[in-house]
Amino acid sequence: MRRVRYESTGGPLFVEEVPVPEPGPGEVLVRCAAVGVTLPVVRKVTEAAEPVPLGGEVAGEVTAVGADVTRFRPGDRVTGLCFGHGYADFALLHEAMASPVPGGASFTEAVALVRSGLVALGALDAAGLGRGESVLVTAAAGGVGHLAVQLALVRGAARVVGAVSDPAKADFVRGLGADAVVRYGDDDWGDPVDCVLDAVGGDLLTPAVAALAPGGRLVAYSSGGGTIRAYDLLVAARSVTGFQMARVAREQPELYERWRLELWRLFEQGLVRPVVHAEYALQDAARAHEAIEGHRNLGKVVLRP
Repeated sequence: MRRVRYESTGGPLFVEEVPVPEPGPGEVLVRCAAVGVTLPVVRKVTEAAEPVPLGGEVAGEVTAVGADVTRFRPGDRVTGLCFGHGYADFALLHEAMASPVPGGASFTEAVALVRSGLVALGALDAAGLGRGESVLVTAAAGGVGHLAVQLALVRGAARVVGAVSDPAKADFVRGLGADAVVRYGDDDWGDPVDCVLDAVGGDLLTPAVAALAPGGRLVAYSSGGGTIRAYDLLVAARSVTGFQMARVAREQPELYERWRLELWRLFEQGLVRPVVHAEYALQDAARAHEAIEGHRNLGKVVLRP
């Protein structure tokens, strides 16, 4: 099978031929039909001290299962998070990290909706967004952000603000239902909000915290790091929470499943629509990464093995 790899930090991506892996205990082998490209994986290539497997979101058909697998069998359509090599014709998923794909959805829709949508739902829950409250979403045009905007409205937010890197993305974010759009470099992000969902981190944390109203909550789910001054929290009783989807999947499978079912219900009702920015062939993974690095994507970037 084909697999995308790199040999040094920031090094070029290349395709190699390797044997199809065998599923171990608790694992399912998936023939990949769609692979989601995410900013955390792109950052691993450019920042990790040593080369790491290019994992992430995959969707496809189960071709084999390992010992102790009870929820899936060959022929099932699934999507989930791959911690090993996911940029490949075949990938291994731990059973707990895999979810069924309904018959009415395509694999591309599944890989664009489920993982990113779960992160968006989880971040909204971590923020404790209540009906009638306001929320600001950074990277609002991205794979998670564009779903978070829609889900915040479904959850009853009275005002949703999208923050973007490029004003050219404003119309796209407004088309998702956002009431307002701000640019990262703007001096004023408008009226303070009750919640901020931050997917960027780094230097953007300072204005993101400043955008919070007194008692406001920021949820950080990015891999961008950054520092927040304690005084900026104390002065207005603001709070910051970190959110990681993988931990929920491992430690709270019932909650993970409830969110998954909610996402598919909203999708089937037409209340949430995943947007795919572009689809790239597996051998064009470098071009997919360039779209993410250049902050050009409107919605999800997908590889098609």
